[in-house]
Amino acid sequence: MSIDTSRHPCFSWGAKHKFGRVHLPVAPKCNISCNFCNRKFDCANESRPGVTSTVLSPAQSVAYLNKVKALVDCEISVVGIAGPGDPFANPEETMETLRLVRESDPNIILCIASNGLNLEPYVEELAELKTSHVTVTVNAVDPKIGAEIYRWVRPQPNRVYRGEEGAKVLLDCQINSIRALKRCGITVKINTIVMPGVNDQHITEITRVMADLGVDVQNCMALVPVEGTPFEELEAPAPKMMMDIRSDIRKLLPQMSHCSRCRADAVGLLGEANSELIQEALIEAATSPLNPTDERPYVAVASLEGMLVNQHLGESEQLWIYEQTGDGEFELVETRPTPLPGSGSRRWNDLADRLSDCRAVLAAHAGPSPKTALAKAGVRVMVAEGLIDEALELVYKGQKPRMPLRVIAEGSGCDSDGVGCGPCSGPGTGCG
Repeated sequence: MSIDTSRHPCFSWGAKHKFGRVHLPVAPKCNISCNFCNRKFDCANESRPGVTSTVLSPAQSVAYLNKVKALVDCEISVVGIAGPGDPFANPEETMETLRLVRESDPNIILCIASNGLNLEPYVEELAELKTSHVTVTVNAVDPKIGAEIYRWVRPQPNRVYRGEEGAKVLLDCQINSIRALKRCGITVKINTIVMPGVNDQHITEITRVMADLGVDVQNCMALVPVEGTPFEELEAPAPKMMMDIRSDIRKLLPQMSHCSRCRADAVGLLGEANSELIQEALIEAATSPLNPTDERPYVAVASLEGMLVNQHLGESEQLWIYEQTGDGEFELVETRPTPLPGSGSRRWNDLADRLSDCRAVLAAHAGPSPKTALAKAGVRVMVAEGLIDEALELVYKGQKPRMPLRVIAEGSGCDSDGVGCGPCSGPGTGCG
């Protein structure tokens, strides 16, 4: 049976209300820094690219996918990877996930969304896996304009480009990637974000260049200013500006008109928020072993005295390690020292190594750096309060522990789970 690509809800208007998609959040790192982007983890009340409640390993993501298919009312026709960083800043995790998904479902549509910087080396393998749809975000084809949009571009871990040089490196990689995709017969969509005063007079030229490369469709989107970014004060384009731009570029490329700006962990029909059941399934997957065949029996706790979850992860000099016994009780195994502060991101990578047998860490607060580093290693950081035994019971059941009340009270723009969306200035504020 061949793959029916007409069932892709993003590329087919007729499929929008019939078929759903699952975005698997397996790619936390990004290799460019955009002036309009602010990636947040565990921020459940925001629906936009770059946001996810957690990060999964490839094996966790496939187990999660199989569970999700039974939880949604619609048929899942598409599995996509769209972050929360860039799929090809995390190529091993991305390609392994695609391989596992393809093995588990030969008829599913595979879809990728990327900035295109490190995409080209993986195009042939994408084609071999029958990845039929790839989206590349192209916001400028003039490096002078690109330099206003991107703070830095990092094609290799030890090589960073800035300004026009960085924008030129990114553009060259995007063009080469698109050419390679089209040689392999892959459908290519271009996402272009309209930023007034930055690239709004440049959109037609972008579309012309992309059409000449053989791009199939374009998704022209209005900038949504996001707090905490260099473009947070930039005004969103007026509806008339967007209408005029789309009317002009539609002559050059077909335009997508029903984009929902999906989260990196979006599930179901376009425009629908993830249900509580989906959120619970995601958390359960994230707290399961990194690989189902692994043994990760423990949970680490940031505690001052070993009775309450009451310490900031960054301030903890040691973590209390617990396991669940056969009779359902919880037993302290040992305490483990945390790496000393002062080594930057290496501190959290070292902590991830020390907690390789732990499925989760419970703390009164934690910033984005440890969340990202530990999540990539399959260790879920869970913000909680109260008695350790009560929190452990929920974690081992795959449920979310109770959030600290001070986060709910003081976090800016908090949702019902107490996840703050404002700036973080210390324990108990924001969603850091």
